Amino acid sequence: MSELTHFNTAGDAHMVDISAKADTDRTAVTEGFIEMSAATLQRVMNGDNKKGDVLGIARIAGIMASKKTADLVPLCHPLPITHVDIKLEPDTQNNLIACQTTVTTLGKTGVEMEALNATQVALLTIYDMCKAVDRGMTIQGVRLLEKKGGKSGHWKREEP
Repeated sequence: MSELTHFNTAGDAHMVDISAKADTDRTAVTEGFIEMSAATLQRVMNGDNKKGDVLGIARIAGIMASKKTADLVPLCHPLPITHVDIKLEPDTQNNLIACQTTVTTLGKTGVEMEALNATQVALLTIYDMCKAVDRGMTIQGVRLLEKKGGKSGHWKREEP
């Protein structure tokens, strides 16, 4: 990955031509967190939020966001996503909800952007549903953990 592929030789932004690439199985795994007060987290876990099932709605929002990524990111290709899995895990010790997203496709380009978008929107949805009781929530750590498939092969984040 020695060059920025979204710029042509004249330096103009362009959508990368993927027409000659072969379809391969591709997967991306991302994560992110939303910190909140202990009382807000307890409310989410108890299902006491007036807006409804916070985690269920956030999961659906993330899935929908993965499918809309090309509408939001200008040079992103629309992809036939074959599966999206979003895990939302409350952590009472650290007063946060962890989100891990896995997106898969059979296609010519990867699904990293779709997985990152899904994670971010799932966390934003939690914020939206809980902001009436906790405006100090913080979304953080949204990042790629792993990607598989394509010319660049398998990549996995190495933890220190």
